[in-house]
Amino acid sequence: MADTMVQIVRRVLLPVALLLSVMLLLGGLVTRVLVRSWPFTAEDAVNRELAADRTAGWNDVSLVFSTLASTQMIVLVTALAALALRLWLRRWREPLFLCAAVSAQALVFLLTTMVIDRRRPAVEHMDVSPPTSSFPSGHTSAAVALYVGIAVLLALQVRSTAAKASWWMLLVLVPVGVALTRMYRGMHHPSDVVASFLNGGACVAIMARSILDRGVRWGRATLPTVTPTSDDRATPRSEPLVP
Repeated sequence: MADTMVQIVRRVLLPVALLLSVMLLLGGLVTRVLVRSWPFTAEDAVNRELAADRTAGWNDVSLVFSTLASTQMIVLVTALAALALRLWLRRWREPLFLCAAVSAQALVFLLTTMVIDRRRPAVEHMDVSPPTSSFPSGHTSAAVALYVGIAVLLALQVRSTAAKASWWMLLVLVPVGVALTRMYRGMHHPSDVVASFLNGGACVAIMARSILDRGVRWGRATLPTVTPTSDDRATPRSEPLVP
């Protein structure tokens, strides 16, 4: 148990804490230190240009992508994907990875918004603003963690290079579309969504290294194996259990 706790702290908690520190540092730079420096001085112009180019058709498209990354949809898709992975692969490693990645990005996002108070773009907002700051984008970081996480798992299961590339392109397009539409709908600055890719992507990498890496040993559990002897008798032997 002690070894397992040490592994959790070293491979999960410390990396997530480091990521949170980086996000807070970036938020401070964007909102205080570099607020009057390029390219941050050009962000308002980007948001105004996107708002000026709104059309009924693009409004509908943006609503679809924004909905794909809403809190309710993220929770629902995560739960369904985790259940499907459990039934398909008959193990907990992959479902745990996906749930942990989505949960970690949400924790980092919430703690960052509690410290970094950034106003949303000075354009018409197409959505009701949640009680969090503009930095970073929760929709975008959740979409990165969930859909890129699913892409990682599917790429590990299929053998065809074409199939791997197809899954990656299809699923990575979702967070990219979410990022663009969150800016289009006037809810976030460009730097907000860029920081969200860092948050979601880092959480996927942390949990992949901690949970999907089969070289990681959690604790000292053992399983009996059989070693043949010269007289054909079996002698039990123990070796480390790799989850």
